[in-house]
Amino acid sequence: MISGLKAIQDEIGIWSRKNFGTQAAYRPLLGAVEETGELCHAQLKMEQGIRTNEDHTSDAKDAIGDILIYLMNYCAIRGFNIEDIVETTWEEVRNRDWAKNKENGKI
Repeated sequence: MISGLKAIQDEIGIWSRKNFGTQAAYRPLLGAVEETGELCHAQLKMEQGIRTNEDHTSDAKDAIGDILIYLMNYCAIRGFNIEDIVETTWEEVRNRDWAKNKENGKI
């Protein structure tokens, strides 16, 4: 079992309600999308080898953390358990073998 994700999600939900009040679920989704753009920006600039004065690795890590926090807040608002979601999805994904079955990944 992945430990701690639900506890962090609960803390994020409390923090979010304290700082922003009750929100519609789409609001943290917009934040996650915005941060995904920042992650893509960091990756692109790193691959292009430009803006070398910026720390693209640090920017990528920051964006990943922010994406996860936004998604945990979304789950808190919707009443979803992030640990259950990750565990269930991972169980499905890890049973796929795309190397053996290129059509559908089923073993």
